[in-house]
Order: sequence, then structure tokens, then C-alpha cells
Amino acid sequence: MATAKSDWKSAQSSATENAEHVASHAGDKAREFGAAAAEKARELGSAAADKAKETGAAVADKAREMGSAAASFVGKKAEDCTSAMGSGIENLAGSIRSHGPREGMLGSATSSVAKSLEETGHYIKEHGLQGLGEDLTNLVRRNPVPVLLAGVAVGFLIARATTRR
Repeated sequence: MATAKSDWKSAQSSATENAEHVASHAGDKAREFGAAAAEKARELGSAAADKAKETGAAVADKAREMGSAAASFVGKKAEDCTSAMGSGIENLAGSIRSHGPREGMLGSATSSVAKSLEETGHYIKEHGLQGLGEDLTNLVRRNPVPVLLAGVAVGFLIARATTRR
């Protein structure tokens, strides 16, 4: 019986050693698998971040292009409208000249108004909005006080026209 007990203890000890070895080996394999999984997750995360950056940059570039195209389109349309306005003023000058009196003091006044309108229309067609803006800026720089007083006067008149009594 002592041999059976000793064989049993030996088998139990051997089984315990085998279980410890298998558990240790399984632990090593789990660590290796975990490290490989973590590395793969890092690689995938890095690739996803790179792809997100590329996509974000592409979207930003496209938005910039569209904004630039829209601004260019609006600018072109504004210049076209300005040119059309200049042509309209020139046409108005022609109408005034053809339908107004030709002689005497009224004829002289009509001719002067028509000439001024023609020059204004031609100027607007030639210089466009940018030229008008530059000229207005220069006018304000050269004459700040009269422009300020004119602005106050216009504001006063608008306020008087819009308030009820």
C-alpha cells in the first residue's frame, strides 16, 4: 500500500508539474498573443489616424477650392452687374439727350446732365467696383472731415425719414 500511495503521490506531483508547465506555456502564449494583438491594434490605429488626416486634408482643400470658386463667381457677377449699371447710365444719358430740349438754357442744362451721365457710366464700366472702392477710399483719406459730416447728415436724414411723428 505504501507503494501505491507513493505512486499516487508521484503521479499527482507529475500531473501538478505538467499542469504548471502547461499553464506557464499557456501564459507565455497568451502574453505573446496579447503583445501581437496590441501591436496590430497600434498599427491599425496609426493607419486609421493617417487615413483620417488625409481625408480631412482633402476635405479642407476641396472646401478651399469651392470657397475660392464661389468668391470668384460672386466677384465676376458683381463686376458684370457694375458694367451693366454703367451701360444703363450711359443709355439714360442718351435718352435724356434725345428727349430733352436742344436749345436755350434748358438745352444747355440737358446737354450738361447727359454728358455727366455718359462720363459716369463710362467710368463705372471701365473701373468697376474695385476702382470705385479705391476712389472712395482715396476721397475719404483726402477729405475725412467733410466725408464725416456728410455721413452724419445722411444718417440724420435717414433717421428723420424712418421715424414716425
